[in-house]
Amino acid sequence: MLRRLIAAGAVLAAALTALVTAPATAADTPLRDLAEARGRYLGTAVTAGKLTGGYADVAAAQFGSVTPGNEMKWGSVERTQGTYDWTGADRVVAFAEAHGQRVRGHTLVWHSQLPSWVTGGTWTADRLRTLMTDHIAAEAGRYKGRIDHWDVVNEPLNEDGTLRRSIFGATLGESYIADAFRAARAADPAAKLYLNDYSTDAIGAKSDGMYALVKRLLAQGVPVDGVGFQAHLVLGQVPSSLEANLRRFADLGVDVAITELDIRMTLPATEAKLTQQKADYASVLRACLAVTRCAGVTVWGFTDSDSWIPDFFPGQGAATPYDEALAPKPARAGIAEALAPVTPPAPGGCSATYAVTSQWTGGFTAQVTVRNAGTAPLAGWTVRWTQPAGQRVTQAWNATVTQTGAEVAAAHLSYNATVPAGGSTAFGFNGTWSATNPPPASLTCS
Repeated sequence: MLRRLIAAGAVLAAALTALVTAPATAADTPLRDLAEARGRYLGTAVTAGKLTGGYADVAAAQFGSVTPGNEMKWGSVERTQGTYDWTGADRVVAFAEAHGQRVRGHTLVWHSQLPSWVTGGTWTADRLRTLMTDHIAAEAGRYKGRIDHWDVVNEPLNEDGTLRRSIFGATLGESYIADAFRAARAADPAAKLYLNDYSTDAIGAKSDGMYALVKRLLAQGVPVDGVGFQAHLVLGQVPSSLEANLRRFADLGVDVAITELDIRMTLPATEAKLTQQKADYASVLRACLAVTRCAGVTVWGFTDSDSWIPDFFPGQGAATPYDEALAPKPARAGIAEALAPVTPPAPGGCSATYAVTSQWTGGFTAQVTVRNAGTAPLAGWTVRWTQPAGQRVTQAWNATVTQTGAEVAAAHLSYNATVPAGGSTAFGFNGTWSATNPPPASLTCS
């Protein structure tokens, strides 16, 4: 703990000073601590050459995991065959170790950012396979025991879910993926090994292809520990099927993670757009929290000054939780609110649970169940919650439901006011939603 406080410097010192004069809140608490308390990690991609000053302070204080944005890619570490440059990668790993952070290794095998000697060579299948596994052995072996997760194979699929015809896919077929995972396991038995891709966040053709690929690999005994979902998203377009998609992969027996989250908008950023972005970030975090095997969420750069978006999407940007001056944006608050501790219901007495029973474009039906875990009957009840993404109640039954802003209160009717000890009752409502429809973080019943 002392090491982290010293390394975080002014950022943590200011936070501790605030704690002396004001009660702690989720907004005051470092994001990494909020995530760890919920059994997840919150990470960020970083640029090795920027790990000084305020950039380093925020990265250390707020994030429990770091991913080298470019420093571990094949073209960075082995530009010339057999000659390695570990300078940038070493710097990121050393930074993480000095600040009690995990490292997500990114990436061992990818069709992009390869050195020209790989892409320009004429290789037999056997020779290319050896080159690939030798590279994995060298890199994963160098950091053996120091990497928490490796993105072993990155972006192996086309948009339709078929195998990408990269130099590896075209020469070796799908077998290169299994070979890469086995080589990574041999080089570092302790690291978690992931497949990672983009545009697989929603249930659809590409994620179906990934799902089928993971099933095939597991059936072959390939050591796939997890699947990464990059989540390079557009404002207001968080997939409604994100949680269900994460869950179906987790049900295969693998971990899942959001690995490269950013949410871009058409510039300039406005208050309305930043408010929507806050809700979108919170929605992604809640999807991860809802799936037991979701290991964590990594944002792809925490500050707009370190974002790839403007260079690849002209006219778009403002995609990260901090602005170019390292000031937190509403998105940072959205992450904190999603990760805020959930207060368990008091022992005995009234408790309530919320479930969406039906959903369609722009609308949904929800049911709330009220339970009496006490030893005496309830003589009336009221349930309160906050709708997290702007949902509106339009019609209710079995309760009187009122909504002011995001705050909702539901009170008993005459015929269901009394709930016997150990008994339950339920009410329901219809509502509207726009971008996403996440459940409330918690409900209170009195």
